[in-house]
Amino acid sequence: MSAGRILVVDDEPQIRRVMRTTLTASGYEIDDAKTGEEALEKVREFRPDLVLLDINMPGMGGLAACREIRQGSTAAIIMLTVRNREADKVEALDSGADDFITKPFSTPELLARIRAALRRVPSTSASLTGRVTVGALVIDFPARSVQRGAAAAHLTPKELDLLRYLIQHANEAVPHRELLQAVWGPDYGDQVDYLRVFIKNLRRKIEADPEHPELILTEPWVGYRFSGTPQS
Repeated sequence: MSAGRILVVDDEPQIRRVMRTTLTASGYEIDDAKTGEEALEKVREFRPDLVLLDINMPGMGGLAACREIRQGSTAAIIMLTVRNREADKVEALDSGADDFITKPFSTPELLARIRAALRRVPSTSASLTGRVTVGALVIDFPARSVQRGAAAAHLTPKELDLLRYLIQHANEAVPHRELLQAVWGPDYGDQVDYLRVFIKNLRRKIEADPEHPELILTEPWVGYRFSGTPQS
């Protein structure tokens, strides 16, 4: 049985060959693309569970491709980059990526990042497997969507997992480290910038006024708190 379907997108043939060999040996089903434009076609045809997407490519770059993929797919996305600046990492996450990895990277690191991106936060409540309302907000977990009045938006896999965990601990201050390790895995904990980006994007999608949030509140020096009483 396949461990998952992965689309490798990189303009360097050698990297695509190495990734295909490495990931196939680890039980994944692999397809690849050499451009962002080709990646969009492969996402529709191959329907991957995860996309490994190079940030620097000719034509449509990785960031633009990431945003396009996010319009119609809930596949996990890991950006591959040679850049290690914090601003570049934030930009990758802000484009809809679930994670990023800096070249060169080791096989164990790559596989760990893939497992983290594909992991799902288990629901401890039956009510969090269907539709949940919080005031005027309707969260449809199976459809990965949120709606407030006429405004609707789709959530990325990690946005959904993060929102699910916060709701499971509604009205509790959840520390940064706990959120990171619950959603991304035990190897995470210090990447607070991850949370800032994902919380910002979640607020855009669920808050009436993202600049003055009423649902996802910041607990200074601690973490975040979901304020409200979810109803199934």
